[in-house]
Amino acid sequence: MEGNILIALALSLFAGLATGIGSLISYFIPRPDMRYLSLSLGFAAGVMVYVGFVDLFCSSRIVLGFGYANLF
Repeated sequence: MEGNILIALALSLFAGLATGIGSLISYFIPRPDMRYLSLSLGFAAGVMVYVGFVDLFCSSRIVLGFGYANLF
């Protein structure tokens, strides 16, 4: 159980760092264009969605089993 908590904490930390990296990229661009801002926000949002799916997949694999978790 403690291993699951550490994995969840590491994934949350990774998502938070990705959001910070995306904001730093947009902050240090001399003239922020909408293209750069949308790229950095899209990167941060993509990482957050990935973390959510990984967390849901791990939970569903435990509850349903590996085969059913991949089907649904």
